[in-house]
Amino acid sequence: MDIILNVLNQTLVFTIPLLVVALGGMFSERSGVVNIALEGIMIGGAFVGVYFIYSMQLANTSLNPQLLLILALIVAGVFGALLSLLHAFAAINLKADQTISGTAINMLAPGLGLFLAKLIFNGNSSVPFSNTFRIHEIPVLSQIPILGPILFKGAYITTYLGIIILILSVIFLNKTRAGLRLRACGENPQAADAAGVSVYKYRYIGVLLSGFLGGIGGLIYIIPISTVFNSDVGGYGFLALAILIFGNWQPYRIAAASLFFGIMKTLAYTYTAIPFLSALGFPSVVYKLIPYIATLILLAFTSKNSAAPKASGIPYDKSKR
Repeated sequence: MDIILNVLNQTLVFTIPLLVVALGGMFSERSGVVNIALEGIMIGGAFVGVYFIYSMQLANTSLNPQLLLILALIVAGVFGALLSLLHAFAAINLKADQTISGTAINMLAPGLGLFLAKLIFNGNSSVPFSNTFRIHEIPVLSQIPILGPILFKGAYITTYLGIIILILSVIFLNKTRAGLRLRACGENPQAADAAGVSVYKYRYIGVLLSGFLGGIGGLIYIIPISTVFNSDVGGYGFLALAILIFGNWQPYRIAAASLFFGIMKTLAYTYTAIPFLSALGFPSVVYKLIPYIATLILLAFTSKNSAAPKASGIPYDKSKR
């Protein structure tokens, strides 16, 4: 039982960043703009967030670690949103190919991160920080059967933030006027424009939300697994796009897809603690490949039933209304 609870606890470390970034991609595509720049945005947000943490820790500030992490997440999100403006301007105003503009950001971010790190740290390409953000135990809540050890022992505040973002995403997308207008811009922008909705405005909102959540997701990914950042997020931005398709652009389905991948990823790293998997005797590389192979197989069988927003990836031209 303890092994299962530990596996589920570790699963959240891989699930939450993927969930947050995939939800960001959902907002962009629901507005009509394909954002394959999520990988680059994650790297940019993580770099700025980690450097902010490093600077504050170097200054020996008396900030509570959880407050410092929240401030770093805000900084990472804002930078991610600013980075996404480049993609938004190219895709919306210039009507450029959205794949090309997104790829440009994916190529720019890691190179720029490595350059700045070497510039700031005298040739060292990594940005260090001290991980003081793990919450050992939350009194009372940690005693809840099953859920207590999973959610309230050895957890990070980012876990709760990810759940809150999921709930807010569902409410915004399905229960608000702004969410309805954003969805309309991704399904039928001509009809939305005829009804007085500014398609450009809501597409900017979608891409900015995508960038903000992408930047946050980059920092969420790094915090629990490392104490240095070397401008790499392990391809999570691209995985988020796969999860977005697998989740059919729906928040709850995206959450389920993220959880599935999180479980597969956790099994790949903790198989030695699971007697059944350890006894199989496969090389470690086989287990590390399982999450990606499973994702590809699921996409192969489910993508044909996926219903992307009809106007996603198509630049809006008022003259064609």
